[in-house]
Amino acid sequence: MVTFKQLFVPTDFGESAERALDVALALASKFDAKVTLFHSSWLPASAHVAYGEGLPWPTDAFMQQAEKELDAVTAHAKERFSNVESYVVKGEPWEEILRGARERGADLIVMGSHGRRGLSRVFLGSVAERIVRLSPIPVLTISSKTEQDAKDKALSHASTAKP
Repeated sequence: MVTFKQLFVPTDFGESAERALDVALALASKFDAKVTLFHSSWLPASAHVAYGEGLPWPTDAFMQQAEKELDAVTAHAKERFSNVESYVVKGEPWEEILRGARERGADLIVMGSHGRRGLSRVFLGSVAERIVRLSPIPVLTISSKTEQDAKDKALSHASTAKP
């Protein structure tokens, strides 16, 4: 039987990340595993250019806000399961997720996926897809409620369609 001892849960504080945390806490409870919540505070290079030359981005304020939000998420998670820790770093999310999971000795990454398609995917990319592709450890991706409903509808339609 596969057991998990260290779950690594990246969050962007969105709905799919909340659902991923719910799943991670349920798994952690079953396996008596440790949960590490993680956030990478990051701005794309294009944002720096758009902001203007010589005008500094308030990255310290972003870090403080991310820490505050992560502290709140962590406190709520600890009400349900006590073995939870968290931390925030600055950097490219996919790189920091892989680094953090390795450094923490994670044996499973549980993360939300936005299910972006089309131009939003081209411009925003897919952190989850990159993690799934590059991670040396298993990755469990969790959709948002909206994305899951769309998948369920497509599956239902496919199963009732006549050949």
